[in-house]
Amino acid sequence: MSSNTLSAVLEKLIQRLCLNDFPCGYGSWRKTKDSAGAEETDTLLDLLNCPHSPWHHVEPWSPQAAALRQLAVLTPHRLRTDFIYSYFTSLRIVDKSVSVVDSGLLRFSQLEELVLSANKISEIPVENLPSTLKILELRANCLSALNSLTSQPPPRLQYLGLSSNNLGSHEDVTHLTGRHWPQLVCLDLSDCEFQDQPTLLHALSTLPCLKTLVLEGNPFTLAPSYPGFTVDSLPQLSCLDASWISPEERHRFRGLAEMTDLIVGQASVTVRVGRMRGIPDPLSVDENAPDFPVITYTYFITYEFLSHQTPVNQKADIEHTADAAATANGSGDADLHSVKNGERQMCKPDPEGLTVRSEEPCYNTTQVSRHSTSKLTWSENMDFSDTQTYTVSNLAGLKKFFSQGLYLKIEEEKVLSWPAASEDLPVAKPRQNVKEKKGKESPIKSGSIKDKSKGKKKKSLPYLVHDAPIRRILGPVHAPLQTLVKESQKVDILCDFGTLHTESVVEAKQALEKDLGKKIKKDKKKDDKESKGRGGSDPGQKNTASSEDKGKGRKVEAHTINPVSLQLEPVTVELSVALEKWQSAAEARHILQQQQTP
Repeated sequence: MSSNTLSAVLEKLIQRLCLNDFPCGYGSWRKTKDSAGAEETDTLLDLLNCPHSPWHHVEPWSPQAAALRQLAVLTPHRLRTDFIYSYFTSLRIVDKSVSVVDSGLLRFSQLEELVLSANKISEIPVENLPSTLKILELRANCLSALNSLTSQPPPRLQYLGLSSNNLGSHEDVTHLTGRHWPQLVCLDLSDCEFQDQPTLLHALSTLPCLKTLVLEGNPFTLAPSYPGFTVDSLPQLSCLDASWISPEERHRFRGLAEMTDLIVGQASVTVRVGRMRGIPDPLSVDENAPDFPVITYTYFITYEFLSHQTPVNQKADIEHTADAAATANGSGDADLHSVKNGERQMCKPDPEGLTVRSEEPCYNTTQVSRHSTSKLTWSENMDFSDTQTYTVSNLAGLKKFFSQGLYLKIEEEKVLSWPAASEDLPVAKPRQNVKEKKGKESPIKSGSIKDKSKGKKKKSLPYLVHDAPIRRILGPVHAPLQTLVKESQKVDILCDFGTLHTESVVEAKQALEKDLGKKIKKDKKKDDKESKGRGGSDPGQKNTASSEDKGKGRKVEAHTINPVSLQLEPVTVELSVALEKWQSAAEARHILQQQQTP
């Protein structure tokens, strides 16, 4: 469609300048020798330039637009069609749904800067670009190849912006050489899909005039060798990713370009889960509750991360989690198998029903491993100190994962324990047939549960039979990790889960409401009896006395019940995610020596 061509958009913008309408161009408003009542030239210019004037236009698409309108007032006879087109040296057509760069652009014979960001351009016919171009910005378009742009590029081009396009193939790399861009000083390839760092840098090293380079946001920048390998491979470079390269930085990375054995397409990510605060005490219940069942609560954090290999420090953790699950629930063979595998696709249904968010992304091309921290009994400050290091080979998948973020879940495990059928068994040496008949049995451990038998006559501790654990998710939270793609190497987040209502808090609220209801009814009956006994008392006095009694009754109730505090604080979990980055060539050399040592 013509509305999507670049020349059609430019025609509309030029027409919007109104170069032949008041106060521009010729007309009765222009003062001549014989005219009377016409405007002075200065007055017409004021109408163009005054911010409060209805004829004042802000035209961000070209710096020459405002100057051209002034020329239409001062020298309207010069505004021929050819003059208008040749007057523009800079055009900034941003987010105008342009899809075709047609030959109409060649009419702008003096054009030096062309910005076409955020459009729908999939191909740039180089024959339609003016040879005078020095700056070409194509950010955030639909480019997927560079072959049409490099057949005969503008010879004077000094800046080329290709960021946020689907570029990154080996063929694209071959079109980024000095043979195609002999005068190129600045190149922006940020937020593309380049993954082969050595091949790309070998091509860029042939650009003789290159001084400024932007590569952040590409998958290979997540590797430990970036930016050191780039700094040492391009000695002529002055600025990388909007930061000046200092002499100290060059010295630190000197020699890294020769260590080609270390430059592999892998990233190393360390995830650490720290302290958790704010979980209400699950054992703050009625002290008159029966001794059995004994209830034990434990808490742990789960999350999913990308990995093609078993993460460091995780294999033993997975096996430990699997064994614990098997011990707690002898019938969970399918669940045990899924835990031991350690990796699964996030888009598959969770056999335990643990996935509660339907918006979680599916990673079809990268393995996803599910990790659970160690289980801790309740305390006001639960420190998991869980650190896992993941090695990821699919850098493009890791980039997408960071862009979407990490999801953490707090899970609660509740276990009910009952006395064994025969409580006369000796504590030290239980009989074998009882263990086989009743499943896992163990004595009550001090400190693991709340002691409800205070003040009672001490008896020998019975063996307990544990029910299958009951798990539930207290809440998920999303941790944004976008800054790891471009801005930083480490993210420290205090994940806020909000106020979580555990089972004990809900039960305490229900019990409090029930007791208050009973007390109010009891006080009402008492007030009714007292009012009948007074006989002729004033109704107003009766109501006042009754309300005061009720108020007192409620105050007594508050002191009598003494429920668990219902003022809950938000639950927070400390999370840290860090990318491994080599800080010097010496550090990389040390890693190489470790790999070569048997």
